[in-house]
Amino acid sequence: MNLTRRTLNTAVGLALTGLALGAAAQTKWDLPAAYSATNFHSVNLQEFATDVDKATGGKLKITVHANASLFKAPEIKRAVQGGQAQAGEILLANFQNEWQIFGADGLPFLADSYDEAMKLYKAQKPLLEKKLAADGMALLYAVPWPPQGIYVKKPINSGADLKGVKWRAYSPATARIAELVGAQPVTVQAAELSQAMATGVVESYMSSGSTGVDTKTYEHLKYWYDTQAWLPKNAVLVNKKAFDALDKPTQDALLKAAADAEVRGWAASKRVNTESTDKLKANGMNIVAPSAALKADMAKVGDTMLKEWLDKAGPEGKGLIDAFKK
Repeated sequence: MNLTRRTLNTAVGLALTGLALGAAAQTKWDLPAAYSATNFHSVNLQEFATDVDKATGGKLKITVHANASLFKAPEIKRAVQGGQAQAGEILLANFQNEWQIFGADGLPFLADSYDEAMKLYKAQKPLLEKKLAADGMALLYAVPWPPQGIYVKKPINSGADLKGVKWRAYSPATARIAELVGAQPVTVQAAELSQAMATGVVESYMSSGSTGVDTKTYEHLKYWYDTQAWLPKNAVLVNKKAFDALDKPTQDALLKAAADAEVRGWAASKRVNTESTDKLKANGMNIVAPSAALKADMAKVGDTMLKEWLDKAGPEGKGLIDAFKK
């Protein structure tokens, strides 16, 4: 009897030790994101987290916190850098004031198609990796938004028609566009956009068809001018210390899932571009091709902003643009 009890106790002890080791071996990460859970970027993030869970046999579990529920959009980069979150998704162009290269894909009419956006990403990526490494982070993957157009309450034929309009600014570039066309910039993050339109705080903004659908912009603004202005990227960053603390197989699984998420995300962006335009139309949005005058006015804005950007970005920026234009 004593022997049986001792054997049982030993077995229970070993089982508990195994459970404790299993619990200790499991790593949990938080990944804050700024956009709604139904947005294609957030859906892709969730698939990425699921892939990591499966590939690591549950050793690394990533919880995605969508819709700015854990940190607001401007706080996410700092949270990852400081280790408050192990990973996070940011819109690169939002951080242009910190380092001009972050804003390269927010320059209007520089890269105005998916092929051009990929070319720009390839030129920008080595610089991003170097900068993030210096800040204690690494790039997991990046995915562009669909091409950006102008949402507005009333029809517009030229840049002059935007004068005095309350214009949503969410990045240095969108604020500068407002200044150059004489609109009135109002800083509003994605999570607050629907309310800002409903209360008349915002009468116009530039974004993708995807954002228009997510925020039900068609309930407030009735025109979308398909200017194909730029394709800004969301980047998923990881804290370097958190990454280095993982064992090699887990690191490899994470990087493989990230590479898959990037390919899947670019494909999803293209698909969403078409689907969003159809959804906007179905909900009463007028999808308008920009007039020659509007195109010319916006191209001038793009030229001015590229010159200003190059002045601030210096040799690093010139090198990036030269590599992109090769």
